[in-house]
Amino acid sequence: MPLGPDTVGRKLLLSIALPGLVVALLGVGHFWREARVAVQDATQVESLALAEFVASTFALPQLPDTPPHEAVTEMLRSDTRLFRSVEDVRVLTPDGRIRWSRRPEEVGTVHEEARRLTAPGPETARSTAGVTEVVRPLGGPECGSCHTEGEVPGASVLQMRMSEPALHLQLTEVFRGALGSMVLFVTLLALITSLALHFNLTRPLRRLNAAMGRAEAGDLLVRADARGTDELARLGSAFNQMLARLTAMKVEEIDTHRDLAVVKEKLALKEELEERLRELSLLFDVARSLNATLELDELLEAVTRLVVERLKIPDFSIMLLNEEGLLEVKHAWPEDGGTEGLTFAVGEGACGRAAESHKAVYLPDLDDRTSIFARRGLVEGAMDRGALLAVPMVHMGTLLGVMNFQRPEVASFSAEEIELLTAVADLTATAAKNARLHAETVKLTMTDPLTGVPNRRHLFQRMELELARAQRFGTPLALLMVDVDHFKRLNDVAGHRVGDETLRRVCDVLRVRVRKVDTLARYGGEEFVILLPQATKADAAEVAEKLRRAVAETVLLAQPGLPGNHVTVSIGVAHFPSDATTQEELVDCADAALYCSKRTGRNRTTSFEAGMEMHPGRERGPHAPPAEPPTVPGATAPGGVAKA
Repeated sequence: MPLGPDTVGRKLLLSIALPGLVVALLGVGHFWREARVAVQDATQVESLALAEFVASTFALPQLPDTPPHEAVTEMLRSDTRLFRSVEDVRVLTPDGRIRWSRRPEEVGTVHEEARRLTAPGPETARSTAGVTEVVRPLGGPECGSCHTEGEVPGASVLQMRMSEPALHLQLTEVFRGALGSMVLFVTLLALITSLALHFNLTRPLRRLNAAMGRAEAGDLLVRADARGTDELARLGSAFNQMLARLTAMKVEEIDTHRDLAVVKEKLALKEELEERLRELSLLFDVARSLNATLELDELLEAVTRLVVERLKIPDFSIMLLNEEGLLEVKHAWPEDGGTEGLTFAVGEGACGRAAESHKAVYLPDLDDRTSIFARRGLVEGAMDRGALLAVPMVHMGTLLGVMNFQRPEVASFSAEEIELLTAVADLTATAAKNARLHAETVKLTMTDPLTGVPNRRHLFQRMELELARAQRFGTPLALLMVDVDHFKRLNDVAGHRVGDETLRRVCDVLRVRVRKVDTLARYGGEEFVILLPQATKADAAEVAEKLRRAVAETVLLAQPGLPGNHVTVSIGVAHFPSDATTQEELVDCADAALYCSKRTGRNRTTSFEAGMEMHPGRERGPHAPPAEPPTVPGATAPGGVAKA
């Protein structure tokens, strides 16, 4: 079809043709009805006139030797145009019996509509189904020619039925032809109009609609047909101008998006660079803090502070592998959370799994009960939800501990952050290893390797501190110098291995019997020194005597060679400030008292008294004047004590 079901042309066609068709049909119907009514009225008038004529025919004189009303019968049978439309003529008596009819066979019968026809009333005419019926009363002059006054049937009725006149039929045919012609005309008009609308309106609109559809789909380079000067051409031209502007705007939008993409990429690179700089800054701060100290506790505290402040980790702990092979919490945040000192076995929980595998273990949701890692709270009342990251501290393949990071948000650690925290753990592991090596080195330099007690260097450092404290606060300080009796003979008889074992056993006896505030150190050879802070001279002498008896009762020899087969010690006691006021004087006084114990029989305790340092048998201390060389044979031990 030229016009589609939903086109503007069809709508216009229907808007124009349909009202015209309806008006034409209504007009034709109206005129046809008016003509029909006029024909019916004319037919009724004609019927009444014809009935009057037929009734007057009954008044004609009767010819001799002819049937009654023969003239009427002959007239009605004639082929005149006037009586061609007459179908029936009857004369009915008052009782409804047919007295006379064009059809002889009906005479004497009762009419089926006798009651209606014989009802009293004036002359009437009515038309039904193309037949006009006239009912006229008889009994006047029209009956006087045949009947006497006494013979005239009273109240007789003339019924005449006439078919539709030819004029009416012709008129109907004319109107039917006119109606058909009008329908044909309207059809041709609609076809011509539809073709005109199709070429002049629908097709241009369809092209414009197609162009709009392509533009709607994103093709802004399409252009509509703008040929002509009508409204559609102007609409197409306006549409093309709009597309041109939209194309320019689209180009600007593309340029803007491209610029925005470039700026966004630069911003992303800038943010990434800033993030990397923050990470490097954090790593630099961690490295600087770790290199600032060699003390392990200070190092772990600095790492805890940096992690909490810079990385916003609300729950953090550092675990180190202790001597028993367990992971022990050394530092934790929040402080005073009751976690420091907790231990985990390797393989227990996320931290144990990280220690076992030497790889970071990440639990994005602690509420996930399907996790293969058994979780034990690192903090009492810790968060039941959140993310937990356990990173092992490994240095050159050796496990040192685990760092635990926890946040209350689920899946709150990104891959980049896990990588950063792993680097922090590696730096911390290296610093912790260095701190432990430093501590071990310091311990080796300050500890006697044979007995495990502080050596002479540590002794004098400690003595300097204790003397300074005693001088500042006015408190006493005692010094005990202990020497193993007959140690040279023991080495000669039993050997040096037994001598070393004897020194260790004597040191163990002394170590368990001194206070925590006291300092036990090996002075040199078989000599030991004990510092007793805040002890009077009498208290120091009492402590020295207890130690002497403990050694004599505890350290026994399996091999003969010493008197009584047991080890004894001689002890000299010096006191600050009653005996000396300086470190050198205090040591020399203790040495003089020890020499006195040696030369008076050994296995005894001697407190320093004035003049002991001047004995001719010992080497003078640094505060005493020179004396004659000793007359007794034998070498002297370190510190001026003669070996015996």
